[in-house]
Amino acid sequence: MPAAPSIVWFRDDLRIGDHPALTAAVERGAPAVCVYVLDEESPGIRALGGAARWWLHGSLEALRADLETLGATLVLRRGAAGRVIRSLVAETGADAVFWNRRYGGPERDIDAELKSGLADDGLEVRSFGANLLFEPWTIRTGQGTPYSVFTPFWRACVAAPEPRHPLPAPAPDSFEASVTDVASDDLASWHLLPTRPDWAAGLRETWTPGSAAAHERLAEFLDDRLGDYDADRDRPAIDATSRLSPHLRWGEISPFEVWNAVRERRGGAGGASGEARGRARFLAELGWREFAWHVLFHAPDLATRNWRSEFDAFPWPRLHPTALRAWEEGRTGVPLVDAGMRELWRTGSMHNRVRMVTASFLTKNLLVDWRRGEQWFWDTLVDADAAANPFNWQWVAGSGADAAPYFRVFNPMLQAKKFDPDGAYVRHWVPEIGTDDYPEPIVDLGESREAALAGYAAVKSARTSTQSSS
Repeated sequence: MPAAPSIVWFRDDLRIGDHPALTAAVERGAPAVCVYVLDEESPGIRALGGAARWWLHGSLEALRADLETLGATLVLRRGAAGRVIRSLVAETGADAVFWNRRYGGPERDIDAELKSGLADDGLEVRSFGANLLFEPWTIRTGQGTPYSVFTPFWRACVAAPEPRHPLPAPAPDSFEASVTDVASDDLASWHLLPTRPDWAAGLRETWTPGSAAAHERLAEFLDDRLGDYDADRDRPAIDATSRLSPHLRWGEISPFEVWNAVRERRGGAGGASGEARGRARFLAELGWREFAWHVLFHAPDLATRNWRSEFDAFPWPRLHPTALRAWEEGRTGVPLVDAGMRELWRTGSMHNRVRMVTASFLTKNLLVDWRRGEQWFWDTLVDADAAANPFNWQWVAGSGADAAPYFRVFNPMLQAKKFDPDGAYVRHWVPEIGTDDYPEPIVDLGESREAALAGYAAVKSARTSTQSSS
């Protein structure tokens, strides 16, 4: 009698290397049903933005090809994930379901309910740690509470046991008896790609989704840029960063693969000391990603509520739609801000230094609620994820964990002078700079900064009142 198949449920882990759930299915020796579920129905699940949907299409195409080398096929289903997986179990007669863990609140609720129900039905159900170096509940303060400041959080991570070595990809033809008669959606029927209009030309020119591209990008970064990373990472006109963030967001490469590749690196460009600084700085950037998920795990509503509740008292003025639209379209008359917003629209990404500047300008010069900016980035970034996007917006706004003080307002002119001193980045994205076609600034930077600080007085008052009553 043929062995019952295993179901491997892919989520934000669209790879075959270092994939513990897939490895478990291989080791079981039974046929496998590999499935991706586009869940836009389950309560609390946030629908993907436009740029993310574009990336997902390409990543699923790449995953399908990779799975075929193992003798497996990728089944695509759409609907509430719990219902879809249960239906697939019934269709295939599977007696085991494997997945890698997720950390958002609604996702954890779905997974816990499904795991309990399937186990009650007699199935083997196993979940694995695959997408974070340090799972959020494992790093705690001395008082047993979550961390709210990055530096001690990362110090605790570094002091913890070393992250495991990545698992190898399964060997070709690992699944000799593939399950091929399971119905699958046609990827094109999901309409993930923009058509009317097709605004993704710049994304196609900039990015190649998939695990192979992720590993190529990592190797190139280690060979060519790691040694200068610490010195050049804040210069937007210089190709100094890894540009791995969308690949990590979609799990096309695991943080364990990146961590180990960087840790094992010795010598190379920039000299030994330069590379050592580059390694330490880059690993700390991985740590910042870990910290964002740590915070989200303990504050699942991070995208909708101020992490610091005293910021609920901030008197956001009535929104001026024309100012918000000027920011979105890169027409504010502030060159570095406009350059960043145009880069975002064209490529689905933005240099991290400029992300901070554009976010500060929106929240502290235009006095627009950070949630408006977070939503725009969610729709336009290929690397927008449920943790980093709201976490970083709240960090800039001052309302988040370990946040920049609200009175720290990034001056776009000074930032450009320091990090784009010859204007190369601005000229690339704002070629009309210095001509009559370029608009005057829509807001006075000095006056708007003072208005922001005046609004912050309400926050300080709320905080003082809370402290006095406690």
